[in-house]
Amino acid sequence: MSERILITGASGFIGYHLIKAAQNAGLEVHAAVRSTSKLSQLDSLAPKYIYPDFRSKESLAKHLEEGQYTYIVHAAGATKAKNQEEYNTINAGYTRNLALAAVESKIDLKKFVFLSSLAAQGPSAYQEYQLFLESRTPNPVTAYGKSKLLAEQYLADIELPMVVLRPTAVYGPGEKDLFIVFKMLQDGLDAYIGNNPQRFSFVYVQDLVNATMLALKAENKKEHIYNISDGNVYNRYELADTFKALLRKKTLRFHIPEGIVKVVANLMELAYANSEKTPVLNKEKLNELTAPNWACSIEAAKRDLHYNPIYNLKTGLAESIPWYTENKWL
Repeated sequence: MSERILITGASGFIGYHLIKAAQNAGLEVHAAVRSTSKLSQLDSLAPKYIYPDFRSKESLAKHLEEGQYTYIVHAAGATKAKNQEEYNTINAGYTRNLALAAVESKIDLKKFVFLSSLAAQGPSAYQEYQLFLESRTPNPVTAYGKSKLLAEQYLADIELPMVVLRPTAVYGPGEKDLFIVFKMLQDGLDAYIGNNPQRFSFVYVQDLVNATMLALKAENKKEHIYNISDGNVYNRYELADTFKALLRKKTLRFHIPEGIVKVVANLMELAYANSEKTPVLNKEKLNELTAPNWACSIEAAKRDLHYNPIYNLKTGLAESIPWYTENKWL
């Protein structure tokens, strides 16, 4: 009988790739989704769907006992919310409920993997040339990052065999946030906020999925939080330059003064004040986009998880771009 894994956030970009990897590893996948989730892409993988109520620890415990899971990967979360309270409820409170349900339910759980974010640690100063470690004092600059850090703090008080992964910016087939950049480049626009230099890190979705699968089997450690990137550091132009080189595309490169972008962000927030949706650009997103340095160390993940990224930005984009063109996104 195959071991069972519960994957939350299964209908999302990362969740889809996690399901494929878990099935390829011989695991029986149960996918936690919402009743409103679009499942057409997942239907071809044929996982078993469950519809948990993350607001209720008791309801979650019942689902876990019925499923008798060996592994849980918690990838669900909100990347857009109206305020800090909403972020905290979904990203931290629901995570705590699931972890407590795992403790209280009668299951033989081997590993609980939480997909946090590098946003929980926050960026460092541009002058700090040394790659920052997991032990660096967190300094999240967004409500999203603060909520992920709060989730990590909740988990620190719960006794479970656990690994917390902090991926940097994740890209790959089906990803929608960096796709906005790709679409602009495809349309001939190569825009930047301000003129200050920046350092970025990225991770291709398949490398993140590989790290997650390695985490399921990793030895339990007291220090169990790991940065995940492709191990490289990129300047602010390399994403665009790599994309353009692969497509042999020419664009107009220009820099927008940060003050102007702040005004636009404020106006967009006002425009969406009474909407259930959140704008693509707001003050929170601006803090993230203008942060000086996201260059993190992955030495701990290499040592403890035996994580060795396969993709760099060029090879990852070379695999992603055909998907976007074939599916008529580009």
